[in-house]
Amino acid sequence: MQPFQFEHLATFAVVVQEGSFDAASRALHVTPSAVSQRIKAMEQTAGQVLLQRTTPVQPTAAGDVVLRLARQVRVLQADAQRELGGSVTGLALPLVVNADSLATWFLGALARMPRDRSVFFEVHREDEQHSTSLLRSGRVTAAVTATPEPVQGCSVEALGSLRYRAVASSDYLDHWRPSGTPDDDLAWLGAAPVLDFDRKDDLQERFYRTLTGEDLAAPRHYMPASGEFAAAVRLGIGWALLPEQQCLADLRRGTLRQLAPDLPVDVPLYWQRWKISSPILDELSACVRQTAEEQLRQP
Repeated sequence: MQPFQFEHLATFAVVVQEGSFDAASRALHVTPSAVSQRIKAMEQTAGQVLLQRTTPVQPTAAGDVVLRLARQVRVLQADAQRELGGSVTGLALPLVVNADSLATWFLGALARMPRDRSVFFEVHREDEQHSTSLLRSGRVTAAVTATPEPVQGCSVEALGSLRYRAVASSDYLDHWRPSGTPDDDLAWLGAAPVLDFDRKDDLQERFYRTLTGEDLAAPRHYMPASGEFAAAVRLGIGWALLPEQQCLADLRRGTLRQLAPDLPVDVPLYWQRWKISSPILDELSACVRQTAEEQLRQP
């Protein structure tokens, strides 16, 4: 197979990013016909379809491989431009981070990056148990994930653990806990409303199973935004596990109460990134590492 042309790789990445040939043509300042011709030339070179012509367009399995290559080439080009004294314009680093990390510590890592460079971040939000799928597809350059096994072509390092506490508001406990129930008797939680982030979220389920040995069959609310999720717990809509950064102040004030003070839940987090020699990715990884050392539980 002949190598892809750099111009065609850049076009392919923009088409996926923008979602259509027309949008990519506007971003690249070329005609839609030119975009279409470049993609067709790539598919002829690859000998297979690389893009599903849906709305928005989606890479095929082969297209995921090409997308990863296109984005890696763009990062390496930007590194070379910087080292040669040139300016970098509009380099977007796509990342995937779980919602709780975004809400509690990860933005501090991005804020540590030098602000005099034209590097931007396209942050995708995904559960830490599922974020590696975006790495595997080539759609992101790095991920905060709960998976310690490296995705093919990536390196991995432990960041520390995000500690969660099972909490509920005082009003919630007054309403749902049977009168006279000892604090350490939590069997009643099996019938009281619980909050889940979304249908992938099994943190409350796993906590309850550890606590009682039974499955959680309680009525559930779903609240797919970290800030609103914590607010819903404070308002007494349901009980849930919150990161310590989101609940310690409320616990000190007494507006939230712990359900099992001796049973915190630590979720280990890892940083996975493309295994390429890139000063930009090295710099970002150092910022993530430093912030994690300050904000996460370390072994």
